[in-house]
Amino acid sequence: MLALVATGCKKKVAPVSERIAKAWTAESVKHGATVVYTRGGSGNIEAAYSGFRLTLTNSGGTKTASLTDVDGKTFTGNWDLEGDTKLVLTNLTPAPTGSGGKLEFNISGLDDAKVVLTRLTASPKTGGTINEYTLTNP
Repeated sequence: MLALVATGCKKKVAPVSERIAKAWTAESVKHGATVVYTRGGSGNIEAAYSGFRLTLTNSGGTKTASLTDVDGKTFTGNWDLEGDTKLVLTNLTPAPTGSGGKLEFNISGLDDAKVVLTRLTASPKTGGTINEYTLTNP
């Protein structure tokens, strides 16, 4: 009976598709193994990440994405998940350099206020590094 009570009291966790559909801003960013931005940091190599924003919405089954990158350019398109561990942005316009309008990220951590994304392909904007983004909401 104790086991039944313990399992019955667990908080139900919303699906990844619901938890990730938010506006996210950069808390820290790594280019390869090098930390280039930490929110509030005084010695940031890439201070422009203060304007980085990823907004994922899901309205009536339509999943839209808006990405404002480190250079201030904004790309809009769609998003979806492959399983619970891969975020895919598609139909991005204008197409980010070398992407064909598609960016893919591994989701290595997610809770209600934080997501950790690692880009699966090298970024031409950052010298060909694989970048890791720790994003928070709000």
